[in-house]
Amino acid sequence: MNAKHVPLISSGVAGPLGVLHLPRLWLKASLEAVGKLADGYPGCGYGYDQMVIDGLGLKREPVLEYIRKNKPTYPEFEAWIRRQPGVKLDGASIARLNAGITGYQHDADTRKKILEANGLSDGPRDAVNLNNLDDWKEFHEAVLK
Repeated sequence: MNAKHVPLISSGVAGPLGVLHLPRLWLKASLEAVGKLADGYPGCGYGYDQMVIDGLGLKREPVLEYIRKNKPTYPEFEAWIRRQPGVKLDGASIARLNAGITGYQHDADTRKKILEANGLSDGPRDAVNLNNLDDWKEFHEAVLK
């Protein structure tokens, strides 16, 4: 069975390095590398994914190439990041990156569409929790309904 998967790791989750969204970036890119990422999801988009890559001082293509070629576990991915020249893993850089992730808000139309799709007239304002609602709805549609 070659099922496609909705990435259910939230952008609000951090791995051992303490970087929010990094586990989700790994999951999406890994699923895309094996052709199992649910339709409509980018393996590496230009929102949070790029924010994390840039915030850590990494380059997009080497990150994606490493995942495609090596299919690392999450700890292996973090270990690879630690070995990259110029990587920014100091507390201030991680705190700044995490604050950017938790502080990001979708525009009003995107928020309204996500809430309406979930039958809500009001709800979270931050993108992390709105994205969670969107993922859960997509998962429900694809797997549970």
